[in-house]
Amino acid sequence: MATTGGTPTRSEPLADGELLNHRDRVCGASPLSVVHPVRGFPPRTDPPPIEPKARALDALTTPLLTGTATGAILLLAALGLTLTFGQMGVINMANGEFLMAGAYVAYVTQQVVTSTGLSIVVAIPVAFLVAGLLGLLLEVSIIQWMYRRPLDTLLVTVGVAMVLQQAAKDIFGAQGDPVKPPTWMRGSISVFGYAWPHRQLFTIILAVASLAALGAVLKYSSFGRRIRATVQNRELAETMGVSTRNVDRLTFFLGSGLAGVGGVAIALISGTNPTLGTTYIIPAFLVVVAGGVGQLKGTVIAAWVVGVATAFLTDWTSGSMAQVITFALVVVFLQVRPQGLFTVRTRALA
Repeated sequence: MATTGGTPTRSEPLADGELLNHRDRVCGASPLSVVHPVRGFPPRTDPPPIEPKARALDALTTPLLTGTATGAILLLAALGLTLTFGQMGVINMANGEFLMAGAYVAYVTQQVVTSTGLSIVVAIPVAFLVAGLLGLLLEVSIIQWMYRRPLDTLLVTVGVAMVLQQAAKDIFGAQGDPVKPPTWMRGSISVFGYAWPHRQLFTIILAVASLAALGAVLKYSSFGRRIRATVQNRELAETMGVSTRNVDRLTFFLGSGLAGVGGVAIALISGTNPTLGTTYIIPAFLVVVAGGVGQLKGTVIAAWVVGVATAFLTDWTSGSMAQVITFALVVVFLQVRPQGLFTVRTRALA
């Protein structure tokens, strides 16, 4: 040890631990500071392990909430099918293209109305009107000649769906276009640690509001009573003076318009696409058949179950395999209960 100017010096190099102590004495570092003994960096700290309970809760919450939003879209697509299939025996495969029409209405409205918040508010009733008019045109021009001929309507509406898809490609292009959500819809809320997007929550609110409005129309309006009478017994309704032709047209307009509203919700989540309707039409028919033809409460339950089941199966497998398994489960259910969850109660002996 040597001394220079009253400060002790040392000719040989200090060891790692002595180097730290010497630096602390000279620089005045706190003895409580934790520093890597060799490089002078703080030690690496691993993140705390995720508890099994938190992992299990996340695996349950995420598909449950996303599946509920998917079920809301299926509900909007299936409400119109429930009425038309139960009332007229029409298998309308073009109903998915009414979803597509609603999505493109949201896109076009956003190009005209620059305010994203106002454009979505305007797009919802406009999409209902445009999709409803398309459905009314389909009923007047083609469907009215094919009541109670489900296989014929299936083939014809598949052709109509292909025509509408090609028209969308010619007008808007084969590539999809994004629809910007309003600023109040871009955030998320935390539900048991899962950031639930506001867009999915908006979809659920929109579906619930549409269901409540449809239920009020069917229960409290004279038009709703005529719809219910026609669904239960068309011949008896005609003998009571109900114009079933007008009821059929208005029902087709109403069901197609609800699909257009669902298209606005889809556009906010995934944008537009000419083949958008093909993604939802088959699950929507599964919802209608599993819930019971013409039964709104069965449609609501079946839409939620199919949406949540698809979300869980997508987490465990893949998207396409999840749809296949869901379809197989619905087929098995219909083998056990062919009439669906609920049926129309009648006084018939057979």
